[in-house]
Amino acid sequence: MFNSLIETRRSIRKFKSQPIEQAKIEKLIEAALRSPSSMSRNPWEFIVVTDTKLLEKLSQSKQHGSSFLKGAPLGIVVCADPQKCDVWVEDASIASIFIHLAAHDLGLGSCWIQIRDRMHDGNTSSEEYIRQTLDIPANLKIESIIAIGYPDEQKSSHGKESLQFEKAHLNTYGKPYSE
Repeated sequence: MFNSLIETRRSIRKFKSQPIEQAKIEKLIEAALRSPSSMSRNPWEFIVVTDTKLLEKLSQSKQHGSSFLKGAPLGIVVCADPQKCDVWVEDASIASIFIHLAAHDLGLGSCWIQIRDRMHDGNTSSEEYIRQTLDIPANLKIESIIAIGYPDEQKSSHGKESLQFEKAHLNTYGKPYSE
């Protein structure tokens, strides 16, 4: 089952207007809360956004690469507390991936919107814009927003022949894994 998920999951940026059932949203949150974290410190927190006005506002959080959130019925903002764990970025990233895979397993499409180290405009970071929009406490850092919905576009899987096997090494760098 896992191999099928990773073979067929693609980033989806066009969504149907169909709302996502509450049971599926709960499954997504459960998946996020089950994601591993360093020393089980669980520094992450999640803000589930279904309000269309907030989604539209969040779709403007970056200069490029967030506008498609306006068409999604769901966004999950992935935050973490750096005081709880020094590898909060990794922990929040793993949780984001768990959300992606769970969404695909539930028949939903998703796409990661990178927030950390991005700018809303020339003066305001994406993180600060989102913090103000959603009243996020100052101690939390924002890693990403995951846009989620029923796909309104079809993308074929990346074929095995397109994988960069030359980037897999055996025992030492430069020795191809498969000869």
